[in-house]
Parts: sequence; structure tokens; C-alpha cells
Amino acid sequence: RDTAPDSGAGYVNDLIEKMKEYGVGKVASVVGRYYAMDRDRRWERTEKAYRLLTRGEGRPRHDAVQAIREYYAEGITDEFMLPIVIVDEAERPVATVHDRDSVIFFNFRADRARQITRAFTEEVFSGFDRGPRPGIRFTCMTQYSQSFPLPVAFGPVHHDRILADVLADASLRNLRIAETEKYAHVTFFFNGGVETEFPGEKRILIQSPRVATYDLKPEMSAYEVTDAVVAAIESGEFGIFIMNYANADMVGHTGMLDAAIKAVETIDTCVGRVVEAIRARGGTVIITADHGNAEQMIDYETGQPFTAHTTNFVPFILINDYRGRLREGGSLQDIAPTILGLLGLPQPSQMTGEDMRVDK
Repeated sequence: RDTAPDSGAGYVNDLIEKMKEYGVGKVASVVGRYYAMDRDRRWERTEKAYRLLTRGEGRPRHDAVQAIREYYAEGITDEFMLPIVIVDEAERPVATVHDRDSVIFFNFRADRARQITRAFTEEVFSGFDRGPRPGIRFTCMTQYSQSFPLPVAFGPVHHDRILADVLADASLRNLRIAETEKYAHVTFFFNGGVETEFPGEKRILIQSPRVATYDLKPEMSAYEVTDAVVAAIESGEFGIFIMNYANADMVGHTGMLDAAIKAVETIDTCVGRVVEAIRARGGTVIITADHGNAEQMIDYETGQPFTAHTTNFVPFILINDYRGRLREGGSLQDIAPTILGLLGLPQPSQMTGEDMRVDK
């Protein structure tokens, strides 16, 4: 998604040329991330990728690059590409995953790698009927989950004294809430790649809508997320709320301008409710992001839909009774120190950022 939606053919061609140079390897199959990297428990998508890799079920073609370009001609881009199986002169798959194979899964993105990994490795599996499972040795590029008893090429790096540590030490009850598509961002990623809950932490997962692509429902589950967080605010149970609205990113990736506008309008309404609920109790709200997307929906050079992330600056909005200034030129590393400053908690030496407030 950080590249043009029709760049896959070029990358696959480069890969093939490099394999020819080294005299090893073949491209045996191609499938879009929509299927192979699903993270929303849409097991029917994962099943398509699994059957491609283990049984060679897909559109049979002799040339991977040409097969990808055929899909482009049909209006199907890289992300949504249905399974392609590369076959030999006898129309048999050039390779599938079978017993006694060794698999090295090169995906380093944990949340996107888990479902297909589970399909290949779990003894007891209920995602779909996978039939006889090949007996393989499966190695993960990074640690996809602490619950996976699998070898890992590059183990996790322990991050000491992150924000979650400090909140736990201060006995601050905090709620993590998002819909399925962004649940890992407020839990696993926010906790420094740790899956388990920290002391004082509670999690609420709201199911993302069951649609093919989110331009079909740009509201996603934002209203349900908002209802849940407002109820939690009013309960008085928590002192910190860490939440994520998925709409601008997920709908922005579709390249559909009208849907992205609706997505942003939805967020505007929902954020308004959250701010009102927090401010009614004298609380502070921080609104920010870690990358841009929906603010650019058209490629400035080609005029075509733009589906990738952007490198634009993101907002950092502080809403409370503070009347001082925020300094210019902050970065993501400054957010945690600012939160700690607002809470009156000391900043650990491991945090290299600075409080964004100029006049404290």
C-alpha cells in the first residue's frame, strides 16, 4: 500500500531477473494481500491463499508477470489479485508446499502474518477446512505472536519503560479500544510488540463490518467504537483512553474520493462526541496520527486514484484548559512525554522525546 497499486508486475519481474542471475528459484504463485494478509478473521480470504500454496488452486498461467498484467487489464490491482498458479509445460504447478518442506515466511508485519501462519502450523484449526496439512518446518521472520511455538529468525527487541509501563506502575486504569482492523495498533504495537495486557489495562474489540472493501461502508464501525468509549468515559472506571479510528486509513487505501470524504465526516462526528464526553468531566484530549493517507486521494502527476500513505506532517491537537503554546516540529517520540507531563508523571530516561508544551 505504500507503492503504486499496479507496481507488482515490475517487482516480480525484478525478482525473476535476480533469480536468473543467481541461478536459483522460481516464482510459483501470486496472490493479493487482500487474501494472503487478511487480519480481520475473514478466513475465506486466507483459505484462497492457503489452497493456492498447498494445492495449486488458482488461475493457471506460464508467465507470472504476464498473468499480473492480465489482471491489470481487467481492472484488478495488486492488493486484490486473485490466486495465480504458475504451471509447467504439462500444465502442472511448478511448486506447492508439501510434506518435509521448509518454509521461511518473509513477512515481518505481525498482524498481517498471523492468520496464514496459523493455517499452516496449528494442529487444531477452525478457520476453514484445510484438509490434510503438510508436515513442514515453518520459520517466522519476526515474532508474530508469543503464542506461536515456532522458530523466529529475528526475535523481538525488548523496549524498557514505554508508556504502557509507566501507566501500569502508576496504577492508572486505561482502556484500549478499536475495531478489528486497528485493534493491534492500540494493543500489540502500542505495548512495544507485547501481546499480553499490562496491569490496569482493559481491551475492547469492535468487529469491523463484513464488506468486500471499506468504500462500500466508509463509516466502518466508528459509531460502535464511539458508543463503547463514551459509555466507558461515563462509567468513571478509567483514567486513560487509547483509541483508534480506522476510517481515514482503510477507506483512503481504496482510492475512492467520495467514500473517503464520508469516512472523514464520520470521524468528525465521532471525535466530537468523544471530546464532549471527556471535556464534560474536565479531561484532556489528544488527537493525532502516525501517517497521512486520506488527505491525498489523487496522484498529482497522473490524475489517477492515490492509494498509498503520504509523508505529510500529521496534526497534534491538545484539547483542555491549557492556554500555553505547543512547539513546532514535534515528532511521534514526543507524544508519550507530553502525556506523562499532562499526568504529572516523571519521564523515564529511556524516552528521548520532549513534552510538546512550551509554557507548562
